[in-house]
Amino acid sequence: MLNREVTIRPAVRSDAADVAALLAAQREHLAPWDPRREPAFFTRGGQRSRLAQVERDRAAGTSFRFLILEGGELAGEVSLTNLVRRSFQSANVGYWVAGERCGRGVATAAVAALCTFAFGELELHRLEAGTLLHNVGSQIVLDRNGFIPFGVAPSYLRIAGAWCDHVLFQRTCEQPPRPLGAVALARRIAFLADPQ
Repeated sequence: MLNREVTIRPAVRSDAADVAALLAAQREHLAPWDPRREPAFFTRGGQRSRLAQVERDRAAGTSFRFLILEGGELAGEVSLTNLVRRSFQSANVGYWVAGERCGRGVATAAVAALCTFAFGELELHRLEAGTLLHNVGSQIVLDRNGFIPFGVAPSYLRIAGAWCDHVLFQRTCEQPPRPLGAVALARRIAFLADPQ
């Protein structure tokens, strides 16, 4: 249960050392959910380069990456990527939280803040997110934020060295958050994964 305030703020180059330290500490926790990473990714220099690109993308309006803070402490990241304007007005949502903070509502609160930013300041129409079929915790985070599962994408992303199927979720700005709940969500995902 969440007992400390969760906020998000833009990630910047000066965060490189703190982000690298958290990623290095969480390397084992994140490995089953992430693409394979080069060793440099977990260093201050690697994160400084990545965050420099994050700043350029934010200035261009193509993606926005935020740090998740719980009680002022770095807890993870949440992002909007692949932002497309014009008639689409859409972006992809991604997030991760330190293992010891999972199950406490941190990711749920961070995704809620990101949705407020996306539908408010950015005036986006639609957000999409994907989870591995067995990532129930992440699916619950999305459900609690009003995202609806709408399909399964075979071999969608290369995770931990293998091409993996993902459940795709979406939410539009007109859609009020109405969570399905864990049981109905599991049934819906099972149907999407095997509609026969």
